[in-house]
Amino acid sequence: MSELRQLVKGTLLENEPMAKHTSYGIGGPASAYIMPKDRDDLAKILKFAKKNQISVHFVGSGSNLLVNDHGIDGLVITPAKALRSLEFNGNYIEAESGVMLGKIVKESIKRNLTGLESLIGVPGTLGGALIMNAGAFGGEISNYLKSIDIMELTGKTYTIGPENIDFGYRHSSLKPDEFILLARFELPETSPEIIQEKRAKASQGRKKSQPLRFRSAGSVFKNPGDNLAAGYLIDQAGLKGTCVGDAEISRHHANFFVNHGSAKATDIAKLIRLARKTVYEKYGVMLELEVNTIGFSQSELDPYAA
Repeated sequence: MSELRQLVKGTLLENEPMAKHTSYGIGGPASAYIMPKDRDDLAKILKFAKKNQISVHFVGSGSNLLVNDHGIDGLVITPAKALRSLEFNGNYIEAESGVMLGKIVKESIKRNLTGLESLIGVPGTLGGALIMNAGAFGGEISNYLKSIDIMELTGKTYTIGPENIDFGYRHSSLKPDEFILLARFELPETSPEIIQEKRAKASQGRKKSQPLRFRSAGSVFKNPGDNLAAGYLIDQAGLKGTCVGDAEISRHHANFFVNHGSAKATDIAKLIRLARKTVYEKYGVMLELEVNTIGFSQSELDPYAA
Protein backbone atom coordinates (compact mmCIF):
# COMPACT_ATOMS: atom_id res chain seq x y z
CA MET A 1 0.00 0.00 0.00
CA SER A 2 2.92 2.36 0.64
CA GLU A 3 3.96 2.10 -3.02
CA LEU A 4 0.44 2.97 -4.11
CA ARG A 5 0.21 5.84 -1.63
CA GLN A 6 3.36 7.39 -3.11
CA LEU A 7 1.87 7.03 -6.59
CA VAL A 8 -1.53 8.65 -5.92
CA LYS A 9 -1.68 12.44 -6.32
CA GLY A 10 -5.30 12.66 -5.22
CA THR A 11 -6.76 11.28 -1.98
CA LEU A 12 -6.20 7.73 -0.74
CA LEU A 13 -7.97 6.47 2.40
CA GLU A 14 -6.89 3.08 3.76
CA ASN A 15 -9.41 0.66 5.31
CA GLU A 16 -12.11 3.26 4.68
CA PRO A 17 -15.63 2.28 5.85
CA MET A 18 -17.91 2.24 2.81
CA ALA A 19 -20.76 3.15 5.15
CA LYS A 20 -19.39 6.70 4.85
CA HIS A 21 -19.78 6.61 1.08
CA THR A 22 -23.19 5.02 0.45
CA SER A 23 -26.63 6.57 0.77
CA TYR A 24 -27.65 3.50 2.78
CA GLY A 25 -24.96 4.30 5.37
CA ILE A 26 -24.01 0.62 5.13
CA GLY A 27 -20.81 -1.19 4.13
CA GLY A 28 -17.56 -2.54 5.51
CA PRO A 29 -14.06 -1.17 4.84
CA ALA A 30 -12.42 -0.92 1.45
CA SER A 31 -8.69 -1.71 1.34
CA ALA A 32 -8.25 1.68 -0.34
CA TYR A 33 -10.78 4.35 -1.27
CA ILE A 34 -9.25 6.62 -3.90
CA MET A 35 -10.27 9.97 -5.38
CA PRO A 36 -7.80 10.53 -8.25
CA LYS A 37 -6.65 14.10 -8.87
CA ASP A 38 -7.07 13.96 -12.65
CA ARG A 39 -6.93 11.68 -15.70
CA ASP A 40 -3.17 11.15 -15.47
CA ASP A 41 -3.47 10.17 -11.83
CA LEU A 42 -6.29 7.73 -12.66
CA ALA A 43 -4.28 6.15 -15.49
CA LYS A 44 -1.30 5.52 -13.18
CA ILE A 45 -3.54 3.99 -10.51
CA LEU A 46 -5.24 1.66 -12.99
CA LYS A 47 -1.91 0.55 -14.50
CA PHE A 48 -0.60 -0.17 -11.00
CA ALA A 49 -3.68 -2.20 -10.12
CA LYS A 50 -3.53 -4.20 -13.35
CA LYS A 51 0.20 -4.88 -12.99
CA ASN A 52 -0.24 -6.07 -9.39
CA GLN A 53 -3.51 -7.93 -10.07
CA ILE A 54 -5.47 -5.83 -7.57
CA SER A 55 -9.24 -5.78 -8.00
CA VAL A 56 -10.79 -2.42 -8.82
CA HIS A 57 -14.33 -1.17 -8.22
CA PHE A 58 -15.66 2.05 -9.70
CA VAL A 59 -18.35 3.87 -7.72
CA GLY A 60 -20.01 7.26 -7.88
CA SER A 61 -21.65 8.85 -4.86
CA GLY A 62 -22.93 5.49 -3.57
CA SER A 63 -26.60 6.38 -4.04
CA ASN A 64 -27.50 3.08 -5.72
CA LEU A 65 -25.10 0.79 -3.89
CA LEU A 66 -25.20 -1.95 -1.26
CA VAL A 67 -21.78 -3.03 0.04
CA ASN A 68 -21.26 -6.19 2.10
CA ASP A 69 -20.56 -5.76 5.81
CA HIS A 70 -17.21 -7.54 5.30
CA GLY A 71 -16.06 -4.75 2.99
CA ILE A 72 -14.06 -4.77 -0.23
CA ASP A 73 -10.68 -6.39 -0.78
CA GLY A 74 -9.27 -4.09 -3.42
CA LEU A 75 -9.42 -0.52 -4.66
CA VAL A 76 -12.55 1.60 -4.76
CA ILE A 77 -12.10 4.50 -7.17
CA THR A 78 -14.52 7.40 -7.43
CA PRO A 79 -14.65 10.58 -9.54
CA ALA A 80 -17.11 12.18 -7.11
CA LYS A 81 -14.69 14.70 -5.58
CA ALA A 82 -12.30 15.18 -8.50
CA LEU A 83 -13.67 14.90 -12.04
CA ARG A 84 -16.35 17.56 -11.73
CA SER A 85 -15.95 19.90 -14.70
CA LEU A 86 -19.24 21.04 -16.29
CA GLU A 87 -19.32 23.23 -19.41
CA PHE A 88 -22.14 24.56 -21.58
CA ASN A 89 -21.71 25.77 -25.15
CA GLY A 90 -25.11 26.70 -26.49
CA ASN A 91 -27.11 23.48 -26.67
CA TYR A 92 -24.06 21.33 -25.97
CA ILE A 93 -23.06 20.04 -22.54
CA GLU A 94 -19.70 18.52 -21.64
CA ALA A 95 -19.61 17.01 -18.15
CA GLU A 96 -17.07 14.89 -16.31
CA SER A 97 -18.33 11.74 -14.62
CA GLY A 98 -18.02 13.06 -11.07
CA VAL A 99 -20.54 15.87 -11.60
CA MET A 100 -23.73 15.27 -9.63
CA LEU A 101 -26.66 14.55 -11.91
CA GLY A 102 -28.80 17.09 -10.05
CA LYS A 103 -26.35 19.87 -10.88
CA ILE A 104 -26.47 19.06 -14.61
CA VAL A 105 -30.28 19.08 -14.53
CA LYS A 106 -30.49 22.41 -12.68
CA GLU A 107 -27.91 24.13 -14.86
CA SER A 108 -29.70 22.89 -18.00
CA ILE A 109 -33.02 24.23 -16.73
CA LYS A 110 -31.42 27.64 -16.07
CA ARG A 111 -30.50 27.79 -19.76
CA ASN A 112 -33.98 26.71 -20.97
CA LEU A 113 -32.58 23.40 -22.22
CA THR A 114 -35.13 20.59 -22.08
CA GLY A 115 -34.85 16.81 -21.84
CA LEU A 116 -33.47 16.21 -18.36
CA GLU A 117 -36.22 17.76 -16.18
CA SER A 118 -37.69 14.37 -15.26
CA LEU A 119 -34.39 13.49 -13.57
CA ILE A 120 -34.67 16.34 -11.06
CA GLY A 121 -34.01 14.90 -7.60
CA VAL A 122 -32.39 11.70 -8.91
CA PRO A 123 -29.26 11.28 -6.76
CA GLY A 124 -25.81 10.21 -7.84
CA THR A 125 -23.06 11.15 -10.26
CA LEU A 126 -23.26 11.34 -14.03
CA GLY A 127 -21.03 8.26 -14.40
CA GLY A 128 -23.31 6.08 -12.32
CA ALA A 129 -26.39 7.48 -14.08
CA LEU A 130 -24.98 6.50 -17.48
CA ILE A 131 -24.02 2.97 -16.45
CA MET A 132 -27.54 2.20 -15.23
CA ASN A 133 -29.26 4.47 -17.80
CA ALA A 134 -30.97 6.36 -14.98
CA GLY A 135 -34.50 7.41 -15.71
CA ALA A 136 -37.66 8.72 -14.11
CA PHE A 137 -41.14 9.78 -15.20
CA GLY A 138 -40.59 8.88 -18.84
CA GLY A 139 -37.09 10.32 -19.39
CA GLU A 140 -33.70 8.59 -19.50
CA ILE A 141 -30.17 9.99 -19.29
CA SER A 142 -29.24 8.34 -22.62
CA ASN A 143 -31.92 10.15 -24.66
CA TYR A 144 -29.74 13.13 -25.58
CA LEU A 145 -26.27 11.58 -25.28
CA LYS A 146 -23.76 12.37 -28.04
CA SER A 147 -20.56 10.63 -26.86
CA ILE A 148 -18.62 9.28 -23.86
CA ASP A 149 -14.87 9.26 -23.11
CA ILE A 150 -13.79 6.05 -21.40
CA MET A 151 -10.55 4.85 -19.78
CA GLU A 152 -9.61 1.17 -19.89
CA LEU A 153 -7.77 -0.60 -17.09
CA THR A 154 -4.61 -0.22 -19.19
CA GLY A 155 -4.90 3.56 -18.86
CA LYS A 156 -5.79 3.99 -22.54
CA THR A 157 -8.77 6.16 -23.44
CA TYR A 158 -11.30 6.03 -26.26
CA THR A 159 -14.53 7.79 -27.28
CA ILE A 160 -17.77 5.96 -28.00
CA GLY A 161 -21.12 7.15 -29.35
CA PRO A 162 -24.61 6.04 -28.24
CA GLU A 163 -25.01 4.04 -31.45
CA ASN A 164 -22.36 1.67 -30.08
CA ILE A 165 -23.95 1.32 -26.65
CA ASP A 166 -26.94 -0.87 -25.85
CA PHE A 167 -29.19 1.21 -23.61
CA GLY A 168 -32.30 -0.33 -22.09
CA TYR A 169 -34.47 -0.01 -19.04
CA ARG A 170 -32.04 0.63 -16.13
CA HIS A 171 -29.32 -0.99 -18.22
CA SER A 172 -26.41 -0.18 -20.50
CA SER A 173 -23.72 -2.27 -22.18
CA LEU A 174 -21.02 0.00 -20.72
CA LYS A 175 -18.42 -2.26 -19.13
CA PRO A 176 -18.11 -2.28 -15.32
CA ASP A 177 -14.32 -2.57 -15.57
CA GLU A 178 -13.97 0.62 -17.63
CA PHE A 179 -14.03 4.11 -16.17
CA ILE A 180 -16.31 6.79 -17.62
CA LEU A 181 -14.36 10.05 -17.80
CA LEU A 182 -16.68 12.47 -19.53
CA ALA A 183 -19.95 12.64 -21.47
CA ARG A 184 -21.39 15.06 -24.02
CA PHE A 185 -25.04 15.88 -24.57
CA GLU A 186 -27.08 18.03 -26.95
CA LEU A 187 -30.36 19.34 -25.55
CA PRO A 188 -33.11 21.19 -27.43
CA GLU A 189 -34.22 24.60 -26.23
CA THR A 190 -37.79 25.35 -25.20
CA SER A 191 -39.84 27.83 -23.18
CA PRO A 192 -39.25 28.23 -19.43
CA GLU A 193 -42.96 27.51 -18.81
CA ILE A 194 -42.80 24.05 -20.40
CA ILE A 195 -39.60 23.19 -18.54
CA GLN A 196 -40.99 24.29 -15.16
CA GLU A 197 -44.17 22.30 -15.75
CA LYS A 198 -42.18 19.12 -16.44
CA ARG A 199 -39.87 19.81 -13.50
CA ALA A 200 -42.76 20.38 -11.09
CA LYS A 201 -44.52 17.20 -12.22
CA ALA A 202 -41.40 15.09 -11.64
CA SER A 203 -40.60 16.75 -8.31
CA GLN A 204 -44.14 16.33 -6.96
CA GLY A 205 -44.27 12.73 -8.13
CA ARG A 206 -41.03 11.94 -6.31
CA LYS A 207 -42.11 13.59 -3.06
CA LYS A 208 -45.48 11.85 -3.17
CA SER A 209 -44.21 8.35 -3.94
CA GLN A 210 -40.81 8.01 -2.28
CA PRO A 211 -39.70 7.73 1.39
CA LEU A 212 -37.26 10.63 1.23
CA ARG A 213 -36.94 10.99 5.04
CA PHE A 214 -34.99 7.74 5.48
CA ARG A 215 -31.71 6.40 4.16
CA SER A 216 -32.16 4.19 1.11
CA ALA A 217 -30.54 3.33 -2.21
CA GLY A 218 -33.56 4.14 -4.35
CA SER A 219 -35.46 1.35 -6.06
CA VAL A 220 -34.18 -2.08 -5.02
CA PHE A 221 -35.70 -3.97 -7.98
CA LYS A 222 -36.33 -3.19 -11.63
CA ASN A 223 -39.96 -3.09 -12.70
CA PRO A 224 -40.70 -6.43 -14.42
CA GLY A 225 -42.78 -4.78 -17.15
CA ASP A 226 -44.01 -1.46 -18.53
CA ASN A 227 -47.31 -1.89 -16.72
CA LEU A 228 -46.11 -3.97 -13.80
CA ALA A 229 -44.22 -2.31 -10.94
CA ALA A 230 -41.96 -4.17 -8.52
CA GLY A 231 -43.28 -2.04 -5.65
CA TYR A 232 -46.86 -3.03 -6.48
CA LEU A 233 -46.01 -6.75 -6.41
CA ILE A 234 -44.14 -6.45 -3.09
CA ASP A 235 -47.04 -4.45 -1.66
CA GLN A 236 -49.65 -6.96 -2.88
CA ALA A 237 -47.56 -9.76 -1.39
CA GLY A 238 -48.14 -8.14 2.00
CA LEU A 239 -44.51 -7.24 2.68
CA LYS A 240 -44.80 -3.48 3.28
CA GLY A 241 -43.43 -2.64 6.71
CA THR A 242 -41.54 -5.94 7.09
CA CYS A 243 -38.40 -5.42 9.19
CA VAL A 244 -35.14 -7.29 9.62
CA GLY A 245 -32.97 -5.64 12.22
CA ASP A 246 -33.06 -1.90 11.51
CA ALA A 247 -33.91 -2.40 7.83
CA GLU A 248 -37.49 -2.11 6.60
CA ILE A 249 -39.46 -2.56 3.39
CA SER A 250 -40.84 0.97 3.29
CA ARG A 251 -44.48 1.52 4.19
CA HIS A 252 -44.40 4.48 1.81
CA HIS A 253 -43.07 2.66 -1.26
CA ALA A 254 -42.51 -1.10 -1.16
CA ASN A 255 -39.63 -1.00 -3.67
CA PHE A 256 -37.60 1.14 -1.28
CA PHE A 257 -35.82 -0.66 1.56
CA VAL A 258 -34.81 1.83 4.23
CA ASN A 259 -32.21 1.97 6.96
CA HIS A 260 -33.65 3.30 10.20
CA GLY A 261 -30.19 3.87 11.65
CA SER A 262 -28.12 0.77 12.32
CA ALA A 263 -29.15 -1.69 9.59
CA LYS A 264 -26.53 -4.09 8.25
CA ALA A 265 -26.01 -5.24 4.68
CA THR A 266 -27.09 -8.72 5.81
CA ASP A 267 -30.43 -7.24 6.95
CA ILE A 268 -31.06 -5.71 3.52
CA ALA A 269 -29.97 -8.97 1.86
CA LYS A 270 -32.52 -10.93 3.91
CA LEU A 271 -35.27 -8.56 2.83
CA ILE A 272 -34.14 -8.91 -0.80
CA ARG A 273 -34.35 -12.71 -0.58
CA LEU A 274 -37.72 -12.54 1.18
CA ALA A 275 -39.22 -10.18 -1.40
CA ARG A 276 -37.93 -12.23 -4.33
CA LYS A 277 -39.16 -15.51 -2.90
CA THR A 278 -42.59 -14.25 -1.84
CA VAL A 279 -43.32 -12.43 -5.11
CA TYR A 280 -42.13 -15.42 -7.15
CA GLU A 281 -44.28 -17.90 -5.24
CA LYS A 282 -47.36 -15.66 -5.37
CA TYR A 283 -47.05 -14.23 -8.89
CA GLY A 284 -44.42 -16.27 -10.75
CA VAL A 285 -42.16 -13.22 -11.21
CA MET A 286 -38.50 -13.33 -10.13
CA LEU A 287 -37.56 -9.74 -9.36
CA GLU A 288 -34.28 -8.48 -10.82
CA LEU A 289 -32.04 -6.20 -8.77
CA GLU A 290 -31.71 -2.55 -9.74
CA VAL A 291 -29.49 -1.67 -6.79
CA ASN A 292 -25.80 -2.44 -7.40
CA THR A 293 -24.07 -4.74 -4.94
CA ILE A 294 -20.41 -5.29 -4.07
CA GLY A 295 -19.00 -8.16 -2.04
CA PHE A 296 -21.98 -10.52 -2.16
CA SER A 297 -21.98 -14.05 -3.49
CA GLN A 298 -24.93 -14.96 -5.69
CA SER A 299 -26.28 -17.27 -2.98
CA GLU A 300 -26.53 -14.37 -0.49
CA LEU A 301 -29.14 -12.71 -2.70
CA ASP A 302 -30.77 -15.82 -4.21
CA PRO A 303 -33.87 -16.96 -2.27
CA TYR A 304 -33.45 -20.54 -3.45
CA ALA A 305 -29.70 -20.99 -3.00
CA ALA A 306 -28.64 -24.01 -0.98
